[in-house]
Amino acid sequence: MGESLSVAVLPDPLRAALDEELGRFPESRLAQAVERLSKRYRQGDAATSPILTSELDVAAYAGYRMPATYAAVSAVLDEVAAAAPGFAPRTHVDIGGGTGAAVWAAADVWSSLEKCTVLEQVAAAVALGRKLAASSDEPAVRDAAWQRGLVDSASAAPEADLVTLSYVLGELPERGRGDVVRWLAAKAGTVVLVEPGTPAGFERIRAAREVLREMGRTLVAPCPHDNACPIKPGEDWCHFSARLPRSGVHRRIKSGTLGFEDEKFSYLAATSAPVDRPSARIIRHPRKHKGFVQLDLCTIDGLAPGTVVSKRHGVRYRAARDAEWGDPWSVE
Repeated sequence: MGESLSVAVLPDPLRAALDEELGRFPESRLAQAVERLSKRYRQGDAATSPILTSELDVAAYAGYRMPATYAAVSAVLDEVAAAAPGFAPRTHVDIGGGTGAAVWAAADVWSSLEKCTVLEQVAAAVALGRKLAASSDEPAVRDAAWQRGLVDSASAAPEADLVTLSYVLGELPERGRGDVVRWLAAKAGTVVLVEPGTPAGFERIRAAREVLREMGRTLVAPCPHDNACPIKPGEDWCHFSARLPRSGVHRRIKSGTLGFEDEKFSYLAATSAPVDRPSARIIRHPRKHKGFVQLDLCTIDGLAPGTVVSKRHGVRYRAARDAEWGDPWSVE
């Protein structure tokens, strides 16, 4: 599908703290743990017991997943901020937050944040997340509240301006996911869901989308409308990409050769606040030819694959030449 060009870089304090933490373990053991965890996550099964069972597991998880999660969540929250320019969250709750990538991303997008809370079931992840957060320059991250707990739709609903759930739905039993989405959104100003950019990940996002539509929530992004999703199940899937640089240790524990990787993700943001959505979104890499660009769009009127923007369109043609997969687009 080509390449995405935007690069999401971990904040300097987080990168330094993470490298220091990884330095506590032999790289060979970290690499073995990464391979084991990666294989487990690729299976895509609901987790019947905690996947992270030791400090080594948590460090390996943070080393190989925290940069990717940060990149994906940052890209998503940037789109939320663009579509809801009046949204200035003061409170943020991250459910199933692991070592806290989402709160770092949110604080980077919104300087208005004052109080962040991370709910995570694994004690070692809470401990590491709190340790990493202590290095932050942002008070909302540095002073975040860390709580041990399960994703439990029978408990009190999280109450915050922003509620996030990243790469967690797939670990939950399918039959209870709808209840979890209702629980997340019940008292949230804006709820953001992120899943792997796979057909299965998108199907979980699609199902959550229907729940949020039934609740009367306005879809902020990526959808330019609140209508039924125009992508037919089994024929395609809606996903996007964020590029992240790999540090030396990151590259070694993942046995990677490139200095970067592309994180593919599917997402959805829904709100009760006013939004200023674009009339379309680019859902595949633009195909740039001599004298014209083809855009695959999701519009307020449905899918518009292969939309041609040529030189005769002037300013729009120049914009199309600069456009990237995932960008908003204005339909004439």
